[in-house]
Amino acid sequence: MAESHGAVQDRHIRLFAEMARELLAQDTVDDVLQRISELAVETVKGCEAAGVMLLDRRRHTLETPAATHEFVRASDRAQFECDEGPCLDAARHEQSFRVDDMAAETRWPSYRPRAVELGVGSMLGFELYTHDSTLGALDLYSTRANAFGPDALEIGWAFASHAVVAIAAAQREATLRSGYETRQEIGEAVGIIMERRRLTSDQAFAVLRTASNNTNTKLREVARSVALTGEIPEI
Repeated sequence: MAESHGAVQDRHIRLFAEMARELLAQDTVDDVLQRISELAVETVKGCEAAGVMLLDRRRHTLETPAATHEFVRASDRAQFECDEGPCLDAARHEQSFRVDDMAAETRWPSYRPRAVELGVGSMLGFELYTHDSTLGALDLYSTRANAFGPDALEIGWAFASHAVVAIAAAQREATLRSGYETRQEIGEAVGIIMERRRLTSDQAFAVLRTASNNTNTKLREVARSVALTGEIPEI
């Protein structure tokens, strides 16, 4: 017996609530991205593999930090090399896409034959977030044509929307953790320089800053070196 529309909605609400709790419990941004990929396969009917593509507009680089299968990364590399493809479109233009039959697809003429060779039958893609100069997309794959049902795009979009919240939370936490660790390292290095050189805290910090400028090295890295080795840079 088929589920009623209300029952389906209730099931999806429970599913996304559980997903949100699980994602927010992950420790790092990379953990969140990997779990998003895994949950996409578990959640969206017809999805056999999934991954997250990140495109850096300033550096003109692409990476796939999370994927459930290696051919997802191979597909991303093919799109980057061809400078076209559905995942790139999702990231660049911040929109969702649907490919029901890759073999019959007329868009992306350079990428399409490579996708077919990789075994891609059908795809869904969703923009994930924009962070500084980085664009993101969540891409869902099947080796079969017409694998995704009529409601798959809507469900996938709701899934991606919940994923964005978890990603933003993980990024905020990572930024706070990084700032705290940086302050600790700088403070430890300043203390070492103050003791060794008999300097005030301002003078010791100036030593770090001058060494950073002279060597074109980030202040945090100079401080970390001092803290780890006890060696004070000559300026």
